[in-house]
Amino acid sequence: MEQSSAGSNNKVDENGQPGSGSALQVVQWLTTRDEMETAVQLYEDMSAAQRERLLKEAVAAPPEQRKGLVEVLRKARDFTGAARLLEGSGADAEAAALYEQGGNQVEAAEAYFRAGDIAKAAAALERGGALERALELYRGLGARESMAQCLARLGRPLEAAAVYRELGNVHAEVEALCGVPADDPRHLESVLRICTLLDNEGQPRRALALLVDTLRGSDEARKDPAVAAEQARLLRRVGRDAEADEVLAQLPGPGVSAPAVPPMARVTPATSGYGYLKAIPIFGELSLEDMKDLYRVAQQVLIPEGATVLEKGAQGSGLFVLLEGTVDVFSGPEPDAKRLNTLGPGAYLGEISLIQDGPTSAHVRARTAVRALRITRAGFQHYLDTHEAAALRIYRLFTRNLAARVRALSA
Repeated sequence: MEQSSAGSNNKVDENGQPGSGSALQVVQWLTTRDEMETAVQLYEDMSAAQRERLLKEAVAAPPEQRKGLVEVLRKARDFTGAARLLEGSGADAEAAALYEQGGNQVEAAEAYFRAGDIAKAAAALERGGALERALELYRGLGARESMAQCLARLGRPLEAAAVYRELGNVHAEVEALCGVPADDPRHLESVLRICTLLDNEGQPRRALALLVDTLRGSDEARKDPAVAAEQARLLRRVGRDAEADEVLAQLPGPGVSAPAVPPMARVTPATSGYGYLKAIPIFGELSLEDMKDLYRVAQQVLIPEGATVLEKGAQGSGLFVLLEGTVDVFSGPEPDAKRLNTLGPGAYLGEISLIQDGPTSAHVRARTAVRALRITRAGFQHYLDTHEAAALRIYRLFTRNLAARVRALSA
C-alpha cells in the first residue's frame, strides 16, 4: 500500500512506518503524525553531510511542504538551515531573524532588504563587516549617527568628523579627528580644529598638550605660523603669557600677535566624560576600540536646575553620566518625598534601562544646572547590534553584577 506524506509518495510498511524513504521523507512523515520531538532528535542525530543532503532536497520542494520542516530545524537550533527553507516563501523577515540567530549577518541583511526593513538590513551589514554597503543604506535612510559610526570604522575620520559636526556632537567630532593620520595632508588642519573644540569645551590644557605633541613630531607644524599662533593663544589661556610671547617672537617676518584672552574667558578645566564612562562596571571589559565607539554614541546634554532627570515609574530612557553639577535622588515625585542621595560628577544613572526595559525605580531632579553624557536606549541597542563581542562582554558583566546584588540582598 502506498500513502502520500507531505506531498511525496513514500512506501510504508504494515505498521505504518516509512520504509525506504529518504531522511527528508522520514522527518516529514514524523511531523505529519505530530511526532515533532522525534523528528527533531532524528535531525540532530544526523551527520553534517546527511543534514546538508536533506536541506538540498527540501529546498527544491514547494514552500508549503517545507513548513513543518522549518519548525523541526528551528527546534533543533539549525537557524541557518531553517532560514534557507524559508527563502522564496514570502517570509523574508522571519528568515532574516533566523539568519541572525545563526550568525549569518550578510544573508540576514539580504533577507531584511527583501522584506523592506532597510534599517535592519544596514545594521546586519555593519555587524557582518560589510561597512561600505551599510554606509550606503544608512545614507539613503538619512541615519547620520550610524553613517558617522560607519565612516569612523572605515578609517575615514574626516568624513565622520564632518557628520558629527553637523550633529553638534563635539566629543565625537574630536574623537574622529584624532584618527586622522600624521601623513594626511589635512592633519594639521585637524589638529587645529581639535584644539578649538577642546578649548571651547573648557579643556585648554588638553588642547595645548596635543599641540605640543604635534610640534615635536612634525617639521611642517614647526614651520606653520598658524600652529605657532594657536600655541601662543593656548599658552595665554592657561596663564603662561611669557611663554606665549617667546613663541611669537621666534616667528620669522613681521611679528604675529596671538588674540588677547580676557580674564573672564579663562575657564576651569572640564572633563570630557570618557574616563567616567569607562569606569562604569558593565563596560569594564570593553576594548579600547569598542570603548571609543561607545563614547561616540553618547551625547552631551545640559539639564537646568530643578528639571526632572528621571521620573519614577516611567520607562527607562537610557544612561546619564554626570560631568558637572549635582542631582538629588528621591523616593518619589511627591513634594514631601524622602531624599535618598545626592550625586555629583562621575556618578551615573539609568544604566539598567540600557539592558532591561522597565520602569525607573527612583525620582531624580537636578539640584544645580547639570552637564551630562547621555546614551539613549535606542542608541545603545544599535551599538550592541553592531558590536557583538562588546555586547557579550557587557551582558556577562551585567549578569555578574546582578547576581552579586541578589546575593547581597539575600544575605
